[in-house]
Amino acid sequence: MFTRRTALTALSAAILAPNSTLAATPKVLEWADLIPKGVPYAAVIGQGDFNDATGNWDIIFDENATKLNEDLNGKFVKLPGFIVPLEFGSKGVSEFLLVPYVGACIHTPPPPANQLVFVSTPTPWPSESLWDPVWIYGTLRTQLKATDLGQTGYAIVAETMEIYQW
Repeated sequence: MFTRRTALTALSAAILAPNSTLAATPKVLEWADLIPKGVPYAAVIGQGDFNDATGNWDIIFDENATKLNEDLNGKFVKLPGFIVPLEFGSKGVSEFLLVPYVGACIHTPPPPANQLVFVSTPTPWPSESLWDPVWIYGTLRTQLKATDLGQTGYAIVAETMEIYQW
């Protein structure tokens, strides 16, 4: 029999339960998941031209580069990647691009927007760990944003970060 006392006990237990039992399990993503279904990866990689003045290869992306997987908007996710710092201080990096491979945006032309994630974190990531691959946990948002290093297609406020273990 369901009584008022049973209901209050159940409600109290739910309120007092540890957060870990109530926390959502993140959807583990791979970089290919950021490309919408039906858009082949080869269609995302842009053509380009060699820039004689700068000595760089300037990539020219088509509209597929900014197509985002809207099914992921608002999802709690876990995504691996590498850090390209944007804002850092004495305690570490607080804003960065999460990229799929080492050197993206620094030594090579940037990946397309749907392969770049803008990350901000309330707890700075230590500077001595910048070259380590990381896992980022947070709610993913589809959001085109221009940065000095490239256009991003996604944004996350990192709730948790950790070293990626192979």
